[in-house]
Amino acid sequence: MWVRAVSLTAFALIAGVAWRSTPRSDAAPHGDDPPASETLAPRVAFTQAIAGTTLSIDFVPVTLADGRPLWMSRTEIPWEVLDVCVYGFDQVDGKSESVKADAVTRPTKPYIATDRGFGHAGWPANSVSFKNAVTFCEWLSAKSGCAYRLPREAEWIEACARSGVTVQSAPDFAWFEGNSGGTTHRVGSKRADAQGIHDLWGNLAEWCVLPDGRGAVFGGSYRDSAAEIGCASRHADTPRWNQSDPQMPKSIWWLADAGWIGFRVVCDAPPNKSAVTPSKPAAPK
Repeated sequence: MWVRAVSLTAFALIAGVAWRSTPRSDAAPHGDDPPASETLAPRVAFTQAIAGTTLSIDFVPVTLADGRPLWMSRTEIPWEVLDVCVYGFDQVDGKSESVKADAVTRPTKPYIATDRGFGHAGWPANSVSFKNAVTFCEWLSAKSGCAYRLPREAEWIEACARSGVTVQSAPDFAWFEGNSGGTTHRVGSKRADAQGIHDLWGNLAEWCVLPDGRGAVFGGSYRDSAAEIGCASRHADTPRWNQSDPQMPKSIWWLADAGWIGFRVVCDAPPNKSAVTPSKPAAPK
């Protein structure tokens, strides 16, 4: 038997990871045994710090039908976090604390204002190619020691389906053609969905990995209608998204014609917290 989840928040910090216990909407009924995966990886939110900076990424547990654990970034990756990877803001004299991260071939610096003037710090990184998003995951994995990646197609669709968002409720949860003013908006500025995630619907369409390893974007963006965003919105990668790039060869990192594309990241197993001693729980809210 196990204890029902309670409305307490607790924090612990080790190796740049802050752990936060959260109430679970899928807690087992009283008297039932927990899912097998629950005994292996407790479903708690955590924050991954970016070493060498004051920045971090929040991750929340996502419920999947097969019981497999998955943690998804609470928001789309914002510019200031991607900038660390692109510009080496974690480095001093070309070196950071991680030799492995320094060995990752980072994206080249963009030759245009890829944020399109929408906003930068706090705004979702846009105009990002599939290779750029995959490379960010490789860099973050090497830097943190935790295996981060892009969501698989089926994972993203299931997380979206469990969001509780509908076309009718979209104005409360999403930025789309009807309320965006033709621009992206600060990450997390709309309500979080049923799993604590922001902007699976709208703001930016997000890179996912298809079964054959290619990329496609899901969820729709700030430029789509309310009926066009959400779980069924899917567009496969295409050279048209970078057709106007004047460089020869064209950039493999940035999309000159797709300022509506960004990404978020996931992990299957968060950093080990076996040595963590939780701090005093906060008072119930």
